[in-house]
Amino acid sequence: MVFVKLIKKDRYPRRLAVMLLGILIMGVGVGLFKVSLMGNDPSTALAIAVGGQVGIDFSICVIILNCLYFVVELLFARDMVGVGTVVNWFFVGPIASFFEKLFVGAFGEPQNFPQQLALLGVGVLILSFSCALYQTADVGIAPYDALSLLLARKLPVPYFWCRIFTDGVCVGVAFLLGGLIGLGTLVCALALGPFVAFFTRYAAQAMVFGRGASRKA
Repeated sequence: MVFVKLIKKDRYPRRLAVMLLGILIMGVGVGLFKVSLMGNDPSTALAIAVGGQVGIDFSICVIILNCLYFVVELLFARDMVGVGTVVNWFFVGPIASFFEKLFVGAFGEPQNFPQQLALLGVGVLILSFSCALYQTADVGIAPYDALSLLLARKLPVPYFWCRIFTDGVCVGVAFLLGGLIGLGTLVCALALGPFVAFFTRYAAQAMVFGRGASRKA
């Protein structure tokens, strides 16, 4: 563990760069996800459903929910709070909107189900890869993402099951509140956790710490 801490301390610029790359790629993934028109990711679906029930704008509801998640992160996982928390919180949305408009402007909206399904699949993979990058960089975790990491830390359960649980709760509550649940929402709830765990193990750790350091960690 001392070895890992020394690596993290010495490689901060590299970790910061990997986090920023992860956030940029995440914006691309979310943009593709929105272009597919097959449903929102679980946390977004929940925010839309809650906003519709209480009569407030979606963007305001996202901020409120993130504030609630952040309280949990601050109380039980303060070491996860950092610059990455702020960057993810406030910049993923604008980046995603930029790429969504860019994709639609360049290629138009998908014209059939196979095209939608292809965009969804690529979007899920990109989202998973980006989550693995910025989480492994360990310079701050977004409030919602911190929930599954916190569960994995506290429970003898692999991370991907914890992620499936938090995403599943979001989907369940959104459905009970009358929110729109699409195929993409369900795919994210079931597949994001396993793919993030896969990309963390086989790509992100090597990118952040180097191949030798990743194996020793």
